Amino acid sequence: MPAPYYPIETSRLRVRPFTENDLSAVIALYKVPEVLRYLYVAERSDEEIGKSLGERKVKTEFATEGDKLILAVELKETGQCIGEVVMVWLSETHKSAEIGFIIHPDFHGHGYAAEAIRPLIHFGFERMDFHRIIGRCDGRNAASARLMEKLGLRREAHLVENEFVKGEWTDELVFAQLQREWRASER
Repeated sequence: MPAPYYPIETSRLRVRPFTENDLSAVIALYKVPEVLRYLYVAERSDEEIGKSLGERKVKTEFATEGDKLILAVELKETGQCIGEVVMVWLSETHKSAEIGFIIHPDFHGHGYAAEAIRPLIHFGFERMDFHRIIGRCDGRNAASARLMEKLGLRREAHLVENEFVKGEWTDELVFAQLQREWRASER
């Protein structure tokens, strides 16, 4: 079954499957209102977050469309888990995937999200042979939109009030990159 080679090492980070040792970091991440603001999930109890960690621990390889890779982002220098990156296999027929990322606000502004997600984009285009990788974010989430553009994804759509999330209508931005565009940017 296709999976990246773990851990994925970058200059400053280790991207790897979650373990039970990450529980306090995951609880801390999902307790920050700034993190929850643009996510579909609402505030949850520590027990509910712990259950979601159990589900994350097994999302480490692709077998079929619909599968997800949900991986911890760890600082190599300290071993501290500072967030997560996600890749979802959207369609086998259309050879497409979606990426996502969450970094604890205490670590924003250092380029960690881009550094952590780039290896998954590489895996998607090179090992999985995806034709297209997308990223989506709440239309108010300017930081995520900037990051996706920095990663080389182009903004394809601004969907106005297309989702009702946490009691309000929200806009959604859709970004995408094709395999050929990614290969041209890697030269």
